[in-house]
Amino acid sequence: MNKVPKSTATIRFQDCDPFNHLNNAKYLDYFMNAREDQLIREYDLDIFQLAATRGLSWVVASNQVAYFRPARVMEEIVIDSQLIKFSEKSIHVEMRMWDKEMSTLKAILWAKLTHFDLKNLKPLSHLEEFGDFFGKILLPVKESTFEERTASLLRRRQLDSV
Repeated sequence: MNKVPKSTATIRFQDCDPFNHLNNAKYLDYFMNAREDQLIREYDLDIFQLAATRGLSWVVASNQVAYFRPARVMEEIVIDSQLIKFSEKSIHVEMRMWDKEMSTLKAILWAKLTHFDLKNLKPLSHLEEFGDFFGKILLPVKESTFEERTASLLRRRQLDSV
């Protein structure tokens, strides 16, 4: 099972600022769209179908983003993602945006998502089937905080000069 799925995208004009850089808020759209596509393609997990048929989903509890290099209008990018941690009621996903050669890291996102019962509008413990699935795709990182993770990436020279 692929623990680090990848997707490609092209940065669109309407998502950019006057400097032709991807608008900071739009990074979240690109990250989340990529992860949704990856879940369907790699794991046959359609979160929208799950919400419609079973009333279950995950809602974003928090996001942390670090921007390293701008993504530019009409640039082809690669987004990879991995489940780095999960608990009884939440999952933590790391997503990274790269240039098309995957040689320059442009941004990183840590997203915490809470499992949610859409019928009763409250957080919910993960069902056993999700815990089993998460165990199969889990790929933790050694750093325990976002700041440690970004510093580690910088030290490992996975970035161009920052």
